[in-house]
Amino acid sequence: MNGVGGADTDRVSARTVVIHPAPRNTDLPRQPHARLDEACGLAEAIALDVVAAEIVPLASPRPATLFGKGTVDRLGAIIAETDAGLAIVDTHLSPVQQRNLERAWKTKVIDRTGLILEIFGERARTREGRMQVELAALSYQRSRLVRSWTHLERQRGGFGFLGGPGETQIESDRRQIGERIVRLKKELDEVKRTRQLHRQARGRVPYPIIALVGYTNAGKSTLFNRLTRAEVLVKDQLFATLDPTMRALSLPSGRMAILSDTVGFVSDLPHELVAAFRATLEEVMEADIIVHVRDIAHPDSAAQRDDVEAVLRDLGLDEAVDKGLIEVLNKIDLLDEERRTEIENQATRHGSHLAPLSAVTGEGAPALLDLFDRLLAAGGRVLDLELPLSDGAGIAWLYRHGEVLARSDDEENAHLTVRLDPANEARFVRRTKQDIDDIS
Repeated sequence: MNGVGGADTDRVSARTVVIHPAPRNTDLPRQPHARLDEACGLAEAIALDVVAAEIVPLASPRPATLFGKGTVDRLGAIIAETDAGLAIVDTHLSPVQQRNLERAWKTKVIDRTGLILEIFGERARTREGRMQVELAALSYQRSRLVRSWTHLERQRGGFGFLGGPGETQIESDRRQIGERIVRLKKELDEVKRTRQLHRQARGRVPYPIIALVGYTNAGKSTLFNRLTRAEVLVKDQLFATLDPTMRALSLPSGRMAILSDTVGFVSDLPHELVAAFRATLEEVMEADIIVHVRDIAHPDSAAQRDDVEAVLRDLGLDEAVDKGLIEVLNKIDLLDEERRTEIENQATRHGSHLAPLSAVTGEGAPALLDLFDRLLAAGGRVLDLELPLSDGAGIAWLYRHGEVLARSDDEENAHLTVRLDPANEARFVRRTKQDIDDIS
């Protein structure tokens, strides 16, 4: 059987039971019901028919089956009664646990990592995105070998974690997977070099980069479209956007920037994916401003914030997190009046790093653009410049792209004190062919 997205998938195989193991006696920041809802959303994101979903308290994980025998039997009865062809266990399963549960329940079993990889495999559209996801899937699969090599070469999305057991030539599969991993890493190194060349090209016309990050379904793509008037795919669906998208962004001052929309993060993000998407997330690492888009109406909004910051730290962005990201508190249109007032007061108290906003209605978007302008300007140097009065275009350019703090004119020249951000400073140097240090 092919992946879930295939036309030949029958209804029985798409019938799915979702199980969220909830450890007892822990102070986890997430609500079990919110985690179960998220797991169901992940399943529905690839058109699985969730016929049953349950939170299962877990006192102590069993090495062989995760759950105790009584729970395994009870869940097996539910799977049989619902005629489910797939069981999703919303945690990490060892290969032994996965195999034993499949034998006990007589159905296909995947864990949270396998499900997320399957979604990514189906959704990635660019060549780079597909390679990154395949590398992650192969790294995960090498320890399990749940599919034969031929299924990994399907042209359509998904990675076959939802299919049958495949061939049993484990050593042959392991060797072929290892060889494919080596080839993919070499190809991704080439992609990385190409991306570096693109960044160098942008450096010659240096626009600041503003990167949107956030938990999946937080509204990043909706905000991206609102600010750039682009038409990136927007759905009320987990992982609707996987491949990075970049567009020019015109700020109120006339300053230009590049806005980057990135893949959504998720709790317990497979470590294979963090490594594989490092090249994509290089745009975040190179960004002048990182904007964390939060779904402030979500019951687990605070825990989602912590998950995103943990991934950013894993990427080496501790300084950016510690310094304070811009937090867009999105979906304020979904809040009741009392909660909305509380959020707005919180933003007022914490100054410029909190921005209440509705990407759907546009409320708060102009204020966010003004904030970008102020932050980019604040990062600039104050320069004393002299231009001929005849260079009206150059003087006008400084007014458009910088903050003119003072000006005095004599008979021939305009003397200006201007604050310019690094990007516009470099553009001014190229435009006038002057050394800033000689004239500041």
